[in-house]
Amino acid sequence: MRPTSRAASAIAFWVLAACSTSAQPSRQPSPTDVVATVGSARITLGEVDEQALKLSAANFGGGSLGQALFEARSATLAELVASRLIDEDAKANGMDRAMMIEREITAKVQPPTEMDVIDWYRANPSRVQGATLDQVGGPIRQLLLQERTEAARQQYLDGLKAKTAVAILLEPPRLVVADAGRPAKGPADAPVQIIEFSDFECPFCQRSAPTIARVLADYGDRIRLVYRHYPLPNHPNARPAAEASACAAELGAFWQYHDRLFENQTRLAEGDLKQHAADLGLEAGAFNDCFDSRKYRQDVDADIAAADEAGVSGTPAFFINGRPLNGAQPYEAFRRIIDEELAPTTR
Repeated sequence: MRPTSRAASAIAFWVLAACSTSAQPSRQPSPTDVVATVGSARITLGEVDEQALKLSAANFGGGSLGQALFEARSATLAELVASRLIDEDAKANGMDRAMMIEREITAKVQPPTEMDVIDWYRANPSRVQGATLDQVGGPIRQLLLQERTEAARQQYLDGLKAKTAVAILLEPPRLVVADAGRPAKGPADAPVQIIEFSDFECPFCQRSAPTIARVLADYGDRIRLVYRHYPLPNHPNARPAAEASACAAELGAFWQYHDRLFENQTRLAEGDLKQHAADLGLEAGAFNDCFDSRKYRQDVDADIAAADEAGVSGTPAFFINGRPLNGAQPYEAFRRIIDEELAPTTR
């Protein structure tokens, strides 16, 4: 098990984690390609790369070089678009940029109070990792101020985008990952397909389950979730659990069995796997024959091979319309990509 993380501050405000052990567009983009429009103004890839290529790849996680490059370009492009919008608004109001930012963003941010800091400290014990309030009070205050400033800035930019047509044309790298007929939730023609490679013994996969449930609840029939297996070699019970879940799928109870295994992650021995099936009311003879014969061994092998081919090195790993998202990511990470996929030219 190896976590993948990005430090957000001196006290590790956010950790993205995964259990551990790419395809590019066929036409290479040109510096003259237009990757965004703000009203009638255009932004080219060359303008983006002038800044994006100076950023550290470490800022964009442990994915492929192509994915890191896209993330750098995407972040830079968002800033260029925001800058154009603010400049145009300042010009329209006969003000300079600094005055406009002061009026529309800075002046609208309430500085955190001492009680705000204390409330955040009490509500996030795991994120301060045992530090005292005196030790982390300053960074917490800075974090809260940063969050409020960003919220005010985003509200301002959302208002500007409502008045000015903005189109993002930068195409993300995608991989072709088949569903292979594996268990799925949601309609086959949903506009967004999420393929998950997971491991029943991985704690980070268990941690991501509520996030995925929230995604499905919020987006409804616009999402199709497909579950594929990637049992890691350092999890001895993960492979038998994967094969057992395929037997449960044959008996029409994959998702019930899936949920039960994640709810009982310390009970994945052979006897436990059979008992879980019995507790769910599955026909014992049929389930046990399927499991004991290792009927779905080749299916699990095929899932592992597909994951390896797609560059998966840990779990959970997700492909959202072919766009990789690795680790136990927060809901906001899924929402950002899904919203882009549902409205790809109006981000």
